[in-house]
Amino acid sequence: MGARQVGKTTLLRQLFSDDDNVYWMSGDDSDVRSLFENISATRLRAVIGNRHILVVDEAQRITDIGVKLKLVTDQMPDVQLVATGSSSFDLANKVNEPLTGRKWEYRMFPISFSEMVAHIGLLEEKRMLPHRLVFGSYPDVVTHPGDETIILNQLTESYLYKDILEFDRIHKPDKLMKLLQALAWQIGSEVSFNELAQLCGLDAKTVESYVTILEQAYIIFRLGSFCRNLRNELKYSRKIYFYDNGIRNSLIHNFTQIESRSDAGELFENYMVSERMKHKVVTDNYAGSWFWRTTAQKEVDYIEERDGQIIAFEFKWNPSKKASAPLSFRNAYPEAVFSVINRDNIEDFLL
Repeated sequence: MGARQVGKTTLLRQLFSDDDNVYWMSGDDSDVRSLFENISATRLRAVIGNRHILVVDEAQRITDIGVKLKLVTDQMPDVQLVATGSSSFDLANKVNEPLTGRKWEYRMFPISFSEMVAHIGLLEEKRMLPHRLVFGSYPDVVTHPGDETIILNQLTESYLYKDILEFDRIHKPDKLMKLLQALAWQIGSEVSFNELAQLCGLDAKTVESYVTILEQAYIIFRLGSFCRNLRNELKYSRKIYFYDNGIRNSLIHNFTQIESRSDAGELFENYMVSERMKHKVVTDNYAGSWFWRTTAQKEVDYIEERDGQIIAFEFKWNPSKKASAPLSFRNAYPEAVFSVINRDNIEDFLL
């Protein structure tokens, strides 16, 4: 599962490129959706013949897909089923219960820093960092240098939200786009659903619902606040980041080079946190992730805790800028390890 255009179908076609034992279906095709409306194991067997691998691409477009996939796993045990989905709100919610204990779930993201390092080397990818902060790492963006703006505009205007805008809980798609733009302007900052509601002309509950849907479509994600000891620690705050910097910049129509931008620090923070999220998934790192801030505005950008060890990070785009953990944080968490990550040492955080 993952956002549209991150390469799910491409990956499967490479995996099964020379395999005649595979039958392909796409939920984007109306005849496939019609076929699944009243499907039976007998009919499906007649359709796929003697093939033993069934791929259902964009499966979230098929009504009650979880029940339909369960039919395959229950009544066609000799068939290996592979389903892809560009949004988890339909596919996951309708699959989890029917297929509990009988499925492996994989998430795909835009190309990660570590993948690019493996492909072109650490030095070359670090040289590309200013470019990545502006244009992101969607596969088409990476593989079509010079066309980044066109590709990202197409993504944000059509492909990326295709499923979301068809979702029956989205009653005001124009408000959803306003919300996305408001979130794009607030990366790296605490967000208030009440303030966002006023900006977008929605109520706070609707804003939270839309944020959840955008999370489940792998466009944004939340980072909650870390709180253990201090009375003045923020307990219920959250920051919202984009999985891809290019999508964020497309939403605000700003592809100015990083050297001329006033939001370079925010873009660097969004990139580092989003890349860390990818890294955690790939490495099976299940550490908790937060930011830390007090009512006196003392802050740590990013915190992880695993097996009782607290590790804190501060992100600085400019290597000449120094940083240290706030005294109140050091006093409250004396055993915490604190590191400053800048453009020169990003590999210490992302590899």
